Amino acid sequence: MAEVTASAVKSLREKTGAGMVDCKNALVEAAGDEGAAVEILRKKGMATAGKKAGRVTAEGAVGSYIHMGGKVGVLVEINCESDFVSRGEEFQQLVKDVAMHIAASDPRYATREEVPQAELDKEREIMREQLKNDAKNANKPEEVLNKIIEGRLNKFYEDNVLVDQPFVKDPSKTVGELVAEKVGSIKENISIRRFTRYKMGEGIEKKVDDFAAEVASMVG
Repeated sequence: MAEVTASAVKSLREKTGAGMVDCKNALVEAAGDEGAAVEILRKKGMATAGKKAGRVTAEGAVGSYIHMGGKVGVLVEINCESDFVSRGEEFQQLVKDVAMHIAASDPRYATREEVPQAELDKEREIMREQLKNDAKNANKPEEVLNKIIEGRLNKFYEDNVLVDQPFVKDPSKTVGELVAEKVGSIKENISIRRFTRYKMGEGIEKKVDDFAAEVASMVG
């Protein structure tokens, strides 16, 4: 039996929208070949996300979530293919869940494609300097260092990219995997287009009173 890693199962799940067990079984049957595993799932009618990924999502809904008594608020736009689906309970619940997740996890970007190249280059530069200052890694070949850096970028994506973040209501899957599951059950392409997160007082420089100095001035 071919050894199948959790990351391979996760990758296949994101691409197809099929269940975890189905993805694992397909990878075992395909001896770890992802392309062959996709074909196996498609033949069994389980691969839905991949087939629908290119279809236009011009409908959808804008959802909101307010948290902490009005201290944090979120607006998110999630698109689908038809107005009928956008008004459905399952799609509306997805919008609410994603808005709540954004309020809790504070992502900066919806997808990896939105991350500016300059920011990625800066992160790689910082990681490279950290490795050079680490006695365990400083003398490793350049290609090894590059692989370590790319691996560590996954943590950057997990911290900053919405679809890569563990879903707050079920951390066993990412927000991207949640969306892929809905693509499979709703039978339409779904995409998170954009979001805005507001935090009360964010960006405002607050006055910090020096209580001791104030008391001293009052007593002369």
